[in-house]
Amino acid sequence: MSLIASLPALRRARHLTAALLAGLALGLSLPQLALAQAASEPVAAAAMPPAPMAAPTVAKESVSNPYGLQALWEQGDFVARGTLIIMIIMSMGSWYIIFTKLWEQRKLMKSAEAAAKSFWNAGSVKDGIGTLDEGSAFRYVAQSGVDASAHHEGTLVEKIDLHTWVSMSVQRAIDNINSRLQDGLAFLATVGSTAPFVGLFGTVWGIYHALTAIGISGQASIDKVAGPVGEALIMTAFGLAVAVPAVMGYNWLIRRNKAAMERVRAFGSDVHNVLLAGKRT
Repeated sequence: MSLIASLPALRRARHLTAALLAGLALGLSLPQLALAQAASEPVAAAAMPPAPMAAPTVAKESVSNPYGLQALWEQGDFVARGTLIIMIIMSMGSWYIIFTKLWEQRKLMKSAEAAAKSFWNAGSVKDGIGTLDEGSAFRYVAQSGVDASAHHEGTLVEKIDLHTWVSMSVQRAIDNINSRLQDGLAFLATVGSTAPFVGLFGTVWGIYHALTAIGISGQASIDKVAGPVGEALIMTAFGLAVAVPAVMGYNWLIRRNKAAMERVRAFGSDVHNVLLAGKRT
């Protein structure tokens, strides 16, 4: 009876003993786990690449050129500004004349092609004139010849034979066309020959300012000389930039005018011969 009563107490003692053993085992394993975790952290830290350091931001400063074209205009006197304005006007006028003359020469060449196709296929000179465009140089030459041939009358005019009268009228019309083609070329020649000297004047004026700055400061430092010398070099460059296109454009237009006038003179000679042959009507 006493043995049976003591069985629950034995069971409780057994459970208590098992719990104490489990707690003791857990207490012994916790330090080992902490040591393993502490040892693994440096390895992981060593395996990971270091974070890139942010590059230091450098502020970009915009340095204005104290010796440029803007500085020349702002700091220059009336002589420097006047020289720049003169060269700008020369350059604009040169380019305007070049493009205008190229357009006129293109129209003249187209009129020459139209005259070669339509004028000489007409039944008479008057009919051929009607096929040409208004304002065409070839129509002007043909009309001048027809008018001279039709109005060969008067006391003074009759003293000149018809051949000479018609030839004079046609030649006068050709000379007028040639004079019209030469308009503006004198300006190009003037710019081409004088622009370098205008730039040279600006150069001399800039050197004068450089010498003045040296004399006032008493020392030939670079900050006293660089500005005026830069102004002088800019003036020289401007003079060359204006003169070179003007000279090249002048020579090119002269050569194209010569080719165009050859076609006009050939047309005038043919019209003259046709009028003298009595084929004007």
